[in-house]
Amino acid sequence: MTTKYAALLRGINVGGSRKVPMADLRALLTSLGHDAVRTHLQSGQAVFAAAHGDEDSLAAELAEAIGERFGFPVDVIVRDHAYLRSVVEACPFPAAELEARQLHVTYFSAPVEADRFAAIDAPAFRPEEFRLGDRALYLYAPDGLGRSKLAEALARPRVNKGLIATNRNWNTVTKLVELTGP
Repeated sequence: MTTKYAALLRGINVGGSRKVPMADLRALLTSLGHDAVRTHLQSGQAVFAAAHGDEDSLAAELAEAIGERFGFPVDVIVRDHAYLRSVVEACPFPAAELEARQLHVTYFSAPVEADRFAAIDAPAFRPEEFRLGDRALYLYAPDGLGRSKLAEALARPRVNKGLIATNRNWNTVTKLVELTGP
């Protein structure tokens, strides 16, 4: 029995550095014994089927293989289809009414508690808002992520200390559900 997963690679192919060609990533995943390997966009999403392992062991295996192959470390989060679907279903914002550039999900490598974000004065950033989910943070940024002051505050190292955190826009969030589906 195989399970379909999405691998979320953090900080690759941005600004011409830390290049990981998608064809090479597909070949690497195949060499690790995974099936039905696909990539989505150039910004670090891959989908694959695996008959062994769990999310954490698959992420560690892929991160190690990327480091060996490309010569630099890459943080990796792996999530299965059921989890990805649950993130979409639990969205606290009216996703159907928003532009995809306005809604983002930050995936975390582990569960996060609300007290981690206690120092962020959320009302000061309105109309931007965030809500926590299961190993995820939903961000509504009406002017997009690039102009979001709240996204800056949420990405500070002291807020994410000890975690891998990687953002995806709503189009990518829903596409990963589709790509990992039956």
